[in-house]
Amino acid sequence: MADLPLHDRGDFEDADRGFIAKLSPAVIKTADGRVIWDNDSYDFLHGDCPETAHPSLWRQAQLCARQGLYEVTDGVYQVRGLDLSNMTLVEGDTGVIVIDPLISTECAAAALKLYRAHRGERPVTGVIYTHSHAAHFGGVRGVTRGGVPILAPAGFMEHALSDGVCVGPALIRRAVYMYGTALPRSTEGQIGCGLGMTFSTGTLSIIPPTADISRTGQEETVDGVRMVFQFASDAPAEMTFLIPGRRALCLAESATRNQRDLLPLRGAPVRDARAWARCLNETISLFAGRADVAFAAHHWPTWGGGDITRFLAQQRDMYAYLHDQTLRLLNKGLTAAEIAEAVQLPPALERAWHTHGYHGSVSHNVKAIYQRYLGWFDGNPAHLWEHPPKESAIRYVECLGGGSAVVAFARRYMTENDLRFAAQLLNHAVFADEGNKEARDLLAEVYTRLGHGAENATWRNFYLMGALELADGIVTATADLACRDLYAALTVEKIFDSLAIRVDGPRAWHERLAIDWHLTDLGERHRTTLSNGALIQEVNPPDETADLTLRLTKAQLLGLLSGNGVEGVACEGDTSALRRLVAVLDRPMPDFAIVTA
Repeated sequence: MADLPLHDRGDFEDADRGFIAKLSPAVIKTADGRVIWDNDSYDFLHGDCPETAHPSLWRQAQLCARQGLYEVTDGVYQVRGLDLSNMTLVEGDTGVIVIDPLISTECAAAALKLYRAHRGERPVTGVIYTHSHAAHFGGVRGVTRGGVPILAPAGFMEHALSDGVCVGPALIRRAVYMYGTALPRSTEGQIGCGLGMTFSTGTLSIIPPTADISRTGQEETVDGVRMVFQFASDAPAEMTFLIPGRRALCLAESATRNQRDLLPLRGAPVRDARAWARCLNETISLFAGRADVAFAAHHWPTWGGGDITRFLAQQRDMYAYLHDQTLRLLNKGLTAAEIAEAVQLPPALERAWHTHGYHGSVSHNVKAIYQRYLGWFDGNPAHLWEHPPKESAIRYVECLGGGSAVVAFARRYMTENDLRFAAQLLNHAVFADEGNKEARDLLAEVYTRLGHGAENATWRNFYLMGALELADGIVTATADLACRDLYAALTVEKIFDSLAIRVDGPRAWHERLAIDWHLTDLGERHRTTLSNGALIQEVNPPDETADLTLRLTKAQLLGLLSGNGVEGVACEGDTSALRRLVAVLDRPMPDFAIVTA
């Protein structure tokens, strides 16, 4: 921390620039009174940094906790601090265009209401989704019911829907840890997530786009506002764009005020660091000299052409450096863990606050790059067929002389301030014997100390959530990101994909059946065949007799798979085939253990 410009208040001045008004109180509720956002709970951040927080992360949390309506430039406004992301509003000829309408409809409606209280009752005349994550579209029905242009990058719907179809329960479970949703908001608990404070837990929605942005240089005009787009290759579906008439550049998530995560701790496909850097270089070439302000879906804007170029160049260099140094070292035989210890950002980048790992980190981004190129196996045959964690833990504890001996070793490493190895030892002790209270309590203490010392907010949250699970048991997820709009928007193929991953393979080994599904409203025919424990689907199958044929609408299909029964569905053939299929379906476990076996 000694080399960092702690005296520099420039970011605080920029974060406060253009402030108009706060939402007071900054508490947002559902129609039935459930609190889904409470930014006032972070008021403790007004104080000095405590010993239980890393000073750099405390500073970032103070900046992210600012909330209210801000003027970015003439005719461009942002509402910040009312969800994980920002909602940007661009005034057009007859109304206002909403960019990235937050996660929850309730938060988006509150943000729009705050804007209108100070800028008038302008109708929403367009919507832009810059990215396919829920923080950029989930609140859309809080600002419009449709009937307006909705622009999104090509592939938006596919990627927006795919996140939760196959691994939704696991992602949500891990997101609870990543964002620390069950932690108290306090100097010892959750102090944000680096990218913002946390995510709201209200009503998620989606309205399909009316127009796709598929190429760089594409121009669109909505309500008299001309926009020039860049199709970003650094993410599954993302775009940046310039508003030439306002000399304003929307960076989406391509460049934010922290190091982003190439592989979120909650899980996701690995993003391409090299493509990310090249995209930012293209952004500089296309737009930097044509903009006086750059704003993004998170954090605060950057003003001035020189500062915009410098900011983008440093972000570009950071991702390029991480990518190239990881490949340089893996080609010298280093493993992911070894590279993560070896790579350090250049001093000029380290001195820039916005390259710090508040959300992503050098350590886990390097490991993500390694994974993208070489996968999970580091080439050492000892790691090719290891025992699973619990079985390995039992053997390690036996070799070390039992649970009490492991705890004693861990205490020694704790006194030497080697908390990392103490955590490894105690993790073995807990996995070998969940009833070892001494080991559990000590591991909770180690996780707490690691969390309080972490500059990375998502690491802090994971450590503190782990301590909470050890102390209090499994913490039930408070967020349900299920969304009727999302399920209704799934293709029939995706619906059957979601069914296939629920088949309990061993239970279905000896079952064979075929069901034809005629979707009368879509004019589609699908066949699902259960064979050797796998559910195989075909579109427009050959004219072969199936065990059961069902004629139904897509809505009836969704209802049927939700347990509503076959009432109103035309059935031909052996109806027991459906019961046999349902009998081999498993249910996801939304609250599985993470730090205990």
